[in-house]
Amino acid sequence: MNTRDRCLGILVAVLWGLNFLAIRVGLDQFPPFFFNALRFLVIAVPVLLFVRPPKVPIKWLLLYGVGFGVLQFAFLFSAMNAGMPTGLASLVLQSSAPFTVVLGALLLRERITRRQILGISVAIAGMALIGYDRAQAATLLPVLLTLLAGLSWAFGNLGNKLAASTWSGHSTPGQAMRLMLWMCVVPPVPMLALSAITEGPTTGWVALADAFSPEAWQALAGVGYIAVFGTLAGSGLWTILISRYQAGVVAPFSLLVPVVGIAGAWLFLSEEPSPLSLIGGAVVIAGCLGGVQKATRPEALPTRRATAST
Repeated sequence: MNTRDRCLGILVAVLWGLNFLAIRVGLDQFPPFFFNALRFLVIAVPVLLFVRPPKVPIKWLLLYGVGFGVLQFAFLFSAMNAGMPTGLASLVLQSSAPFTVVLGALLLRERITRRQILGISVAIAGMALIGYDRAQAATLLPVLLTLLAGLSWAFGNLGNKLAASTWSGHSTPGQAMRLMLWMCVVPPVPMLALSAITEGPTTGWVALADAFSPEAWQALAGVGYIAVFGTLAGSGLWTILISRYQAGVVAPFSLLVPVVGIAGAWLFLSEEPSPLSLIGGAVVIAGCLGGVQKATRPEALPTRRATAST
């Protein structure tokens, strides 16, 4: 990987790490389910108007959208709304990595190596340590909700992979980007319905109107950051890197996300994680990193005469 792409990988980690601060700001104004609907809605509208749908089976697009967009953030936002510390949320969400490996082995019959088994075992031990620490403070429920968010992200990863597999090895950054953008079309309607049922039909819209006041403009800035920098820029750059290199080369950069998230929460939100949580976090990262397969060369990007564009 050249220096430019290493810098892009670090930039993605920074954008995604700071994403958790934007989530915290948004949740101070919006109810969680409505907030999730809103962050995807501001992307879905222009996508419906200007971006061609990806040529993938609708069932895999729905699995990607429901797993990644609906369930992951419904659980994550609920966890943070219930008291999950911002920095710790960015860490526990990395459970999606071992969950993805396990689900791939169980559902897609992918080969799982001894190294991956060891890495998963270490990561589980770290998450158990974090759960034990939070249980001492009577806050285990937010940790469990965040773990469910990681599991949902793993199901979304399977949907993404199954959709991309229909391109028969001819994926391009344009195709992958269209898939990611159209995934954003899936969450708004079910999340708005869930918000209306559980949070009240007008609660979120009243909060949105109030957000235009001088006292609450930070919430709108949070929505904008998540949509533009967290989703479009972060996921877009990640898609480009994944299209250029093997997953084992790119994946370790995601382990920098909780480092940025914890540091940002400490600097801007005065959150101080307990020593036991930090130890557990280090164990989780070590397990995830240890389970990543080594890759020594970038994959060549297949080309076709007719390339897709967004």
